[in-house]
Amino acid sequence: MAKHGKKLTAVMEKVDRAQTYELRDALALLVENKVAKFDETAEIAFRLGVDPTKSDQMVRGTVSLPHGTGKEVRILVFAEGAAADAAREAGANEVGFEDLIKRVQGGYTDFDVVIATPDAMKEVRKLGRVLGPRGLMPNPKTGTVTDDTATAVQQFKAGRVEFKMDRHGNVNVPFGKLSFGVEMLNDNCEAVVAALRGARPSSAKGAFLRRCTVSSTMGIGLRVNVRDHAA
Repeated sequence: MAKHGKKLTAVMEKVDRAQTYELRDALALLVENKVAKFDETAEIAFRLGVDPTKSDQMVRGTVSLPHGTGKEVRILVFAEGAAADAAREAGANEVGFEDLIKRVQGGYTDFDVVIATPDAMKEVRKLGRVLGPRGLMPNPKTGTVTDDTATAVQQFKAGRVEFKMDRHGNVNVPFGKLSFGVEMLNDNCEAVVAALRGARPSSAKGAFLRRCTVSSTMGIGLRVNVRDHAA
């Protein structure tokens, strides 16, 4: 059994791990019981009521967090010409095409979001084995395949984040830093819940948000009530 630090052990003694908390109450507990010396990231995790083996029940999308993520988002854009110039002016960290593809193939991974124009995707698809496992392959559904590179860069810099279901039917989304405080975290978290509900596949049956937990980087996980019902 793993040993916990004194701070985490003390926090675990304060809360009921079996209890389902209201969202605001759970966030208050996370904020009031910080464990790490650094500014921890808050994350929400969902277990979805879908069949992960069915392609028509894949859940993927984006959400714009009202208060941003609290971290610098490093954006890489595959584009040429005017679209490349627009991406640079909008603040993209790296912009290029064939040379940039070779850099990524060679092991370059210092980025959080990848955007590509439709024309560039023919070559970018060759990076599937590199970007796929990290969940970074550009996709029209998440707004990362677009000719309007400037808008995409601006949105992700401002706090737009992607979410994607894993092969077990789980979705994990970071939604801010504990230093934001309860109100800002609550606003961001509610935006995530609303976006995920909006991404519910039409073929999904029964309760969609079956289980939901909020946690921080070094803290404990608290189950929260998101009031999801069968549709």
